[in-house]
Amino acid sequence: MGSTKSEKEVIEKLDYKKKYKELYLPKTKPMLIEVPRMTFIQVEGKGDPNRAQEYRDAMELLYGLSFTIKMSKMGNQQPEGYFEYVVPPLEGLWWMEDEAFDGKNITDKNRFCWISMIRQPEFVTEEVFQWAKESLQKKKPKVDVSRAKLVTYEEGLCVQIMHIGSYDEEAASIAKLDQFMKENGYILDVENGRFHHEIYLSDPRRTKEERLRTVIRHPVKRHGSED
Repeated sequence: MGSTKSEKEVIEKLDYKKKYKELYLPKTKPMLIEVPRMTFIQVEGKGDPNRAQEYRDAMELLYGLSFTIKMSKMGNQQPEGYFEYVVPPLEGLWWMEDEAFDGKNITDKNRFCWISMIRQPEFVTEEVFQWAKESLQKKKPKVDVSRAKLVTYEEGLCVQIMHIGSYDEEAASIAKLDQFMKENGYILDVENGRFHHEIYLSDPRRTKEERLRTVIRHPVKRHGSED
C-alpha cells in the first residue's frame, strides 16, 4: 500500500516569501515598490555583525521569540487566529552614528548601528509577544528579553534589487539602484526613521559567498519633494 500523508502534514503553511514575492523576491534589476505596514519583532544594537557579541545575542533573541510564537500551537497557549506559517527571513536596518548610510564606502564595521528584525504573522499582538518573552525567559534565563520590541513599521516608497554574492560586494548592486533613481526622478531618503535595508534570504553558514541572496532596499522620495 502507498503511504498517505496525515492531516497535519497536508496543512498548507503560509510562506510570506512566496505569497508576497514583490517584497522578498525581486529581480536582479531595480524596481520601485510601495512597502505596506507590517509587524516585526526588533532588536537594536551596535557593532560589527561578524564579531560583536551583541549581534549574536540579538540573533538568539529574535529567533528564540519567533519560534516560541510559531510553536505555541503545541501547548495550551495557541493565539487566537493562529495559522500555520513559515518564519519569515531575517531583515536588517543599518546606519552609522551621526551620519546617513547608503550601504557603500564601508570603512569600519564597528561603527555600525543596526536594527535586526523578523516579520510576525498578523495574529501576533502585544499580549502574544509578552507571553513569548515570558516563555523564552523561563527556557533561557540568561537571554535579555527586554531588548526586544514588537513594532509596526510602514516603510513606504522604496527601490529594491536582488543582490547575489558577498555582502562586501553590495556596492555594485547599490550603484544600479542609484542609476535607476536618477533616471526615474527619485532621490535617496535615508533619514527620519528610514534606513538602508537588507533582507537575508540565504544562510551564510550553509551557502557559498557567491550564491548569497540579499534583497537591498532603499527608501526614496520624488526629486524636489519636501515631504
